[in-house]
Amino acid sequence: MEILYLMVPLGLVLVALGVWAFFWAVGSGQFDDLDSPGWSVLADETKKHKDDALQGDNEERESKGK
Repeated sequence: MEILYLMVPLGLVLVALGVWAFFWAVGSGQFDDLDSPGWSVLADETKKHKDDALQGDNEERESKGK
């Protein structure tokens, strides 16, 4: 029973810390745009492969022309 004198305040402190962290994240803009970062990863990957493929084609053309 005496452990409750330690666990209840500790639990309240942890809850308060979690609530503070949530409001800090909301205030700093962590939840402003949830969709674009996921799509940008896919777009960057696709663009990178296309650029690499185009560059490889250009290098082949240049080497054949010499």
